Amino acid sequence: MHVLAVTSEIYPLVKTGGLADVTGALPKALSAFGIATHTLVPGYPSILALARLHPPLMEFDDLLGEKATLRHLEIDGLSLFVLDAPALYDRPGGPYVDENGVDHADNWKRFAVLSLAGAEIAAGALPGWQPDLVHTHDWQSALTSVYLRQMGSAVPVVLTIHNLAFQGQYSASLLPYIGLPPEVYSVDQMEYFGDISYLKGGLVTADHITVVSPTYAREILSPTFGMGLDGVLNTRMDRLQGIVNGIDKEIWNPATDPYLPFRYDAKTVRNKKNNKALLLERFHLEPGDGPLFSAVTRITWQKGMDMLAEVADEIFHWGGRLIVHGQGDHDIEDALKATAARFPGRMAVSVGFNEPTAHLIHGGSDAIIQPSRFEPCGLTQLYGLRYGCVPVVSRTGGLSETIIDANDAAISARVATGFQFHPVRPEGLRHAIRRAAEAYGDKRKWARLQLQAMRADYSWDRSAESYAEVYGRLTEGRALLRH
Repeated sequence: MHVLAVTSEIYPLVKTGGLADVTGALPKALSAFGIATHTLVPGYPSILALARLHPPLMEFDDLLGEKATLRHLEIDGLSLFVLDAPALYDRPGGPYVDENGVDHADNWKRFAVLSLAGAEIAAGALPGWQPDLVHTHDWQSALTSVYLRQMGSAVPVVLTIHNLAFQGQYSASLLPYIGLPPEVYSVDQMEYFGDISYLKGGLVTADHITVVSPTYAREILSPTFGMGLDGVLNTRMDRLQGIVNGIDKEIWNPATDPYLPFRYDAKTVRNKKNNKALLLERFHLEPGDGPLFSAVTRITWQKGMDMLAEVADEIFHWGGRLIVHGQGDHDIEDALKATAARFPGRMAVSVGFNEPTAHLIHGGSDAIIQPSRFEPCGLTQLYGLRYGCVPVVSRTGGLSETIIDANDAAISARVATGFQFHPVRPEGLRHAIRRAAEAYGDKRKWARLQLQAMRADYSWDRSAESYAEVYGRLTEGRALLRH
């Protein structure tokens, strides 16, 4: 089976969050099921440097008024179609924002063009190759199925929602500029509170919708978590499925991780203390016997980082230290920095994101904090499990499914892997930190928690099998229609 995936980012070439990790790992896991994935990505500078070493596959003369070249690149077991459209993608900054952190003003066009290119490839524009199925990810490529249906193509499309909060909402006046007719501006198509939503367009035209955990699949059917799209999702309940994300066990492996000065496995987890010492030194924190808590995340309200700024003192009360690594909302970044200023030598805030630093934090910290107000799946807690970095998480979405709370029963049964808290409020987070710090004081209990965490299996194997089953159902149906 040949699948065309369309995505705005992919690890290891361009990453802002978990989306890139998923799109980089899932194709490798699917290959075990006889599925060959070719992923269409924008030609950002980091990708073009490699892609332009290869001859063009084809030329697009008019993608919403833009000329583009399609190139092929194979790297780290991934087969990529790179959309080389310099006017749209070859620019400073990140995939979505410029060098000053401001959204690119033409994101509406940049990702409409990506989706249109995906639709044209899926419909047979590339000589000698056509996919059996298309897999789109989030709003940035959700228009692919809209364009396909406008073309009259019946190629099956799976849309995966990684975070419903990001919806690609733009003025309806842009419809003619993205090549769509006025009739798609209706309540049962792309109209969204007087605007248009790229994600809604994908939701109503995809053949199957997956979200990245079964709990989140249930949550988004409610007004609380549905982000204004719960009505649409309820009408497509029969096409909605939760599949928990996995992690790439080769990239995230403390026994072989090139970013760890001291590597370890479940039998040699004591080596973490050497990474911890280096981590404290790197972030100019005082050494001590208490636990080292960390947060590697987007610094946003959704991720609960404002709550962490409020209750961080609980960590220091127990003799602990705290490292925060990430970027996002400037006000919350400032609040965290202000907290760190009140506790010099005990808290560090590192604004930005760096992959080697993220690995070292997991490899040296005792606990990872993820107090999200909502969380479709979450990958940080899975990395924490793999690295014996005990997760402290809110009980929501995929966090509630992947972490077994260290309550008395779970501890007695030796299945606990972390600490959950609810309600998702500062006092709940404070109590969870207290529970983790108390457990850390019992060295035997903590060692068992680490071991149980490291034995948890959140590889892509089971999840990839679920995706393969979805693909199989959709393509079998298409084969029957053809027959």
